[in-house]
Amino acid sequence: MKKKSIGVGLASVMMVSMLAACGSSNEAEKSESPSASPAATNAASTAPASDLKGKIKVLTHRTDYVNDGTLDGYVKKFKEKYPNAEVEFEGLTNYATDIKVRLTTGEAGDVNMLDGGMPTSDLPKYYEALPDSLFENAYFADVRELDGKRYGIATGVNTQGIVYNKKAFKEAGIDKVPTTLDELYADAQKLKDKGIIPLYLNYGAQWPMTNWGINSYWYVDGNPKYTDTLIGTDTPFTVDGPYGKLVSIAREFVNKGWAEKDLSTNNWEMSKGEIASGKAAMYFLGNWVIPQVIGAGAASEDIGFFPLPYDNTGKYNVPLGGDYFIGVSKDSKNKELATAWVEFFIKESSYAADSGFMPIYKDQEPAVPQMAEFKSYNPNFIESTSTDPKFNEIANKAEIAVSTGSVEQELVKAPDLQKAFDSINKKWADARKALGY
Repeated sequence: MKKKSIGVGLASVMMVSMLAACGSSNEAEKSESPSASPAATNAASTAPASDLKGKIKVLTHRTDYVNDGTLDGYVKKFKEKYPNAEVEFEGLTNYATDIKVRLTTGEAGDVNMLDGGMPTSDLPKYYEALPDSLFENAYFADVRELDGKRYGIATGVNTQGIVYNKKAFKEAGIDKVPTTLDELYADAQKLKDKGIIPLYLNYGAQWPMTNWGINSYWYVDGNPKYTDTLIGTDTPFTVDGPYGKLVSIAREFVNKGWAEKDLSTNNWEMSKGEIASGKAAMYFLGNWVIPQVIGAGAASEDIGFFPLPYDNTGKYNVPLGGDYFIGVSKDSKNKELATAWVEFFIKESSYAADSGFMPIYKDQEPAVPQMAEFKSYNPNFIESTSTDPKFNEIANKAEIAVSTGSVEQELVKAPDLQKAFDSINKKWADARKALGY
């Protein structure tokens, strides 16, 4: 865990991101179109900017931005509006897991990224409702909404696919991106034969594994409400279902030696340099990772992005979802300043562009050039929607972690995938019965 205070006169700062950066959530959740504004005035600041003062603490998973000076630039701009503000921020390297503990112990700071697995019904316990003005023309406006109040706003828009090094592909004799699963497997073998790591799973970091599982599988089915259909069954997770399909691909990469050899160590930071240099060829992650690979030494023109070919049809769905949602802690002692930071961060900082996200507001265009290549393959974008709270309630009761990657780690290494799913389904069924569903 890394911690740093920024002082620019009297300081202030930012916080950050879903599947992004040094920790992930892949919230891939969204309201299909923002509904008419629920009445949520709440913590909106009414004081003049010069009158806002005091100190807030912001928790972030973007430890890279804590260390590389990106936050300093945001702070300088924020200070132009709020010169009497002081902000401390803390980077959590295992954010998806740590934020759950921080929330229950009252150590979640003034502003933080929402726990992706938190039931909607729990939002008022931990967060202050945000002002309506933040949500006008925004994607995913109602994902973190309850009883007409919105408790979090997405920090960026992501899709998922294969981020790849074009030079590595060329060295392995691959002259076009794979558009079927068989082609993906064949290309992985070509890369391995050339001594290039075909795909970096980042198994040891844990959180990147969520891309292969519970946080992502719904789009493979093509139904943004697919997760809600699982609430009424005792056997939601199957080998031949969309979850099993993604996990099986990851298992194939491990079993054939097409992933990193050292699965136990958290090599997240190192892996970006491996992809940038061409020692490794692919990630299965979101568009957010592209600027991080470029920042690790790759030329932008050498990095590409294409949809994951999860079967052999040649036509694929891809998700459109929000990255980490940001909110103001219910326990904050300076909610006005905390809300002012959230509004600045969403509307005025360059965080979305710097992070490789598509903008949160629908009238803005993506700044990441690799998105043009991605769209050229004509994927079917499916906007994620909010999930029925009962799903997370059952999952929590069953102790099935839906946003940390631990379940996917177990499934990928399980000797028998069917037995592993049977075990998870048993816990799910017991939880449903205990809850009376």
